[in-house]
Amino acid sequence: MKADFYETLGVQKGADEKELKSAFRKLAMQFHPDRNPGDASCEHKFKEINEAYETLKDPQKRAAYDRFGHAAFENGGMNGGGAGFAAGGFADIFEDIFGEMMGGGRRRNSGGRERGADLRYNMEISLEEAYSGKTAQIHVPASLSCDECSGSGAKPGTQPVTCSMCHGHGKVRASQGFFSIERTCPQCQGRGQTIKDPCPKCAGQGRVTEERSLSVNIPAGIEDGTRIRLAGEGEAGLRGGPSGDLYIFLAIKPHEFFQRDGADLYCKVPISMTTAALGGSFEVTTLDGSQTRVKVPEGTQNGRQFRLKGKGMPVLRQPQIGDLYIQTAVETPQNLTRRQRELLEEFEQLSSKENSPQSSGFFSRMKDFLESFGER
Repeated sequence: MKADFYETLGVQKGADEKELKSAFRKLAMQFHPDRNPGDASCEHKFKEINEAYETLKDPQKRAAYDRFGHAAFENGGMNGGGAGFAAGGFADIFEDIFGEMMGGGRRRNSGGRERGADLRYNMEISLEEAYSGKTAQIHVPASLSCDECSGSGAKPGTQPVTCSMCHGHGKVRASQGFFSIERTCPQCQGRGQTIKDPCPKCAGQGRVTEERSLSVNIPAGIEDGTRIRLAGEGEAGLRGGPSGDLYIFLAIKPHEFFQRDGADLYCKVPISMTTAALGGSFEVTTLDGSQTRVKVPEGTQNGRQFRLKGKGMPVLRQPQIGDLYIQTAVETPQNLTRRQRELLEEFEQLSSKENSPQSSGFFSRMKDFLESFGER
């Protein structure tokens, strides 16, 4: 006498499809002959589990079973409930279970259409261009959908035909003893279609390689390393499949005068010793093309910074603008004439500690430090 299908799967009579599938997966993993080689009882149990699941997962078969029990499938009723490995429902579960065990996933045929690859384009721009923004024209060698065959890969006037080996499924099933294993169709490589008369222009690929010109908008304030995505501008898909994307990676060239830190700019300006000592001024040209005068107060030291508010970089898609920091580099005179040397020597003789407070203070502290060793 056959066991109750619900008891075979270990579920209640009102179990839904999710519970049925979960119970079947667990039992199938436990009693599968591959895991129990040579065990006839496990093989028999596995067949019972399969028969029970094939019946209960089908709403019509389940309704008949709930009303009439096993008698519903006797004498040819409902075409029998003991589906074998070739049954489509079990094949789905088989693929779910053993596809996961093998680290793979289910692949569905899409008529041979494949998405095109994403492309990368490296672009270098100047700091001035990053400051003001620009519209750039780029030339990209890329695969485009073949206009001769409209991307189908078939010769104009013909169409791809259903693969005679897999009948359009993209997979073939090979039986080996108790098992039935699916694999990618070797005739159509999983596409489900074959092309008898390929397009002469694209050789059946559905795409051709050409150079095309694209317009790229680079916004003001863009930073080094920014990636711009142009959707659908990558490689064309195979046989009418969707195109990939084009990614533009921006690099900003080093500038002769300015260094960038976020929205702020830094510029080191050399000034003469006399300008630093006596005071004065100089002009700097900013990235917007204007000139700004910087006043140098008397006694300016090397490395002093002056902030020019709002003269830095714009912030991407924001109304703020950074600042420009000017750092002075006091230049020591070189190639002195005899008279210049005499004047500097005279200046040295007339100088006092008040003229060089930093150096006087440093050496005074250094002297105290040295004397401390003698007291130990």
